Amino acid sequence: MTVALSGDRALGRRRQLSDEVAAYVRDLIMSGQVGHGEFLRLERIAEDLGISVTPVREALLSLRGEGFVTLEPRRGFMPAPLTRQDVQDLFEAQAYFAGELAARAAGKITETELASLDRTQAQLERAFEAGDAGGVERANHQFHRLINLCAGSPKTAWLLQLVARYAPGRFYAGIEGWTRASADDHRLVLAALRAGDADAARQAMRAHIRHAGTLLVVHLEAQGFWDAQAE
Repeated sequence: MTVALSGDRALGRRRQLSDEVAAYVRDLIMSGQVGHGEFLRLERIAEDLGISVTPVREALLSLRGEGFVTLEPRRGFMPAPLTRQDVQDLFEAQAYFAGELAARAAGKITETELASLDRTQAQLERAFEAGDAGGVERANHQFHRLINLCAGSPKTAWLLQLVARYAPGRFYAGIEGWTRASADDHRLVLAALRAGDADAARQAMRAHIRHAGTLLVVHLEAQGFWDAQAE
């Protein structure tokens, strides 16, 4: 019995590590660090993350199942083509679910929860003013997490999590305007939540997510991302 439990824990850790690698590779692709036509070198990714090649291979096989990478025979893994429409679709799906959660939160949120959101937003704005992209990212994650918890809709939150993982969280600082959008757009969401206005909260949150998607498209265009894919 002890051996079985130990094996289960080891398998669980390996799966968690593989999931973390998959998230890292998604971020590389979605931020334009690597695109279709470039091979994903297992050894390089393993070295960058300080891990063995095995979880990297497992992660890339998982991403292949998502249609996010392809496997070229005898050559290796390569990001699948990613179009402007793909990016817009991913953020439109995220905007829908995030908007619904914000609307539901507007009808349930307490003064204590609003105060917690205010503190988190203040932390985010201080980080923005200090040029601390990592601080903005952490506060941004907490801000959205608090709203999603307030909504009390775990299945919708789970669906949001599935599509939100394609936002390049590790590379916020490299996308011009992203940190400012987190600081500025949240104020409208907060105002709607404070007023208990579900429709306004839904619209403000959807506008915020669409804004983020537009910034990513502009960033990828500026990098010549789609031109490089066509070569």
